[in-house]
Amino acid sequence: MKPAGVVRKVDQLGRIVLPKSLRKRYQMNEGDPVEILVSGDHIILERYRPRCVFCGSMELVSEFRERHICAECLGEMQLLKQNKE
Repeated sequence: MKPAGVVRKVDQLGRIVLPKSLRKRYQMNEGDPVEILVSGDHIILERYRPRCVFCGSMELVSEFRERHICAECLGEMQLLKQNKE
C-alpha cells in the first residue's frame, strides 16, 4: 500500500473528510458504503464490496433475503435441492 501523502484532522465527532481527488480516483461517491478494517496499528478504509456468506468470495455476488451469496454457491445449493427431489 502506497501512502497518498494527504493529512486530515479528525473533527469533534470523529469524522475525517476524504479529499475530492481521492474520492474521484477511487470512484467513491456520496452515500457509498465504506468498510473500516484494522490491521495492527493501521486503519484501512476501502469501498465496501459484499462477500458471499458461505465462501467469502466477492465475485458475482447477489443479494437473497438480506444475505449475499455468490453464483458458485447458489449453483451448488440448486444442485443439492435437485438431488433431494
